[in-house]
Amino acid sequence: MPARPGERKLQILQTVAGMLEQPKGEKITTAALAAKLDISEAALYRHFASKAQMFEGLIEFIEQTVFGLANKITAEEAGGLKQAESVVAMLLGFAQKNRGMTRVLTGDALVNEDERLQARINQFLDRVEATLKQALRIAVTQGELDAGTDSGALANLLLCYVIGRWQLFGKSGYARDPLAQWAEQSAILLHK
Repeated sequence: MPARPGERKLQILQTVAGMLEQPKGEKITTAALAAKLDISEAALYRHFASKAQMFEGLIEFIEQTVFGLANKITAEEAGGLKQAESVVAMLLGFAQKNRGMTRVLTGDALVNEDERLQARINQFLDRVEATLKQALRIAVTQGELDAGTDSGALANLLLCYVIGRWQLFGKSGYARDPLAQWAEQSAILLHK
């Protein structure tokens, strides 16, 4: 029975994500990927023109998932502080559920790959920071944070916190839960 269109492409991306979950973090090669899928390298290139395109597929998954969830949070939650707190928790939870994607988010999997991939992750992080900044601006206007609060600086601090938690998670071989102590740390970071 022939595979449905796009099914093999999805299988390739899922396999790449699975390979990225390995705690040792070895470099993904097309030869290793093809062997894992039990297909030829040429078969890989029928679905993706390059390994960079495979990583772009993973980044698209990350973007769609994260911003879909962030938009849902901001639409359903009126309080700016709760929006920011929920977005950070979602980002930490995303890494927890998608371990291989953590290596993409931190750039570890993109070392020695096409530089446009890291540029795209940087763009993604800028958008996350802008989302947090907007939520914090709302919190200031709602009186949840002091009027003098620099929402840009606080959004950047929260983003740095998230990236640091992702790094700890990945570098620990996925042993350090990114959501550990978030309840306590959010109270400190958000002055609750």
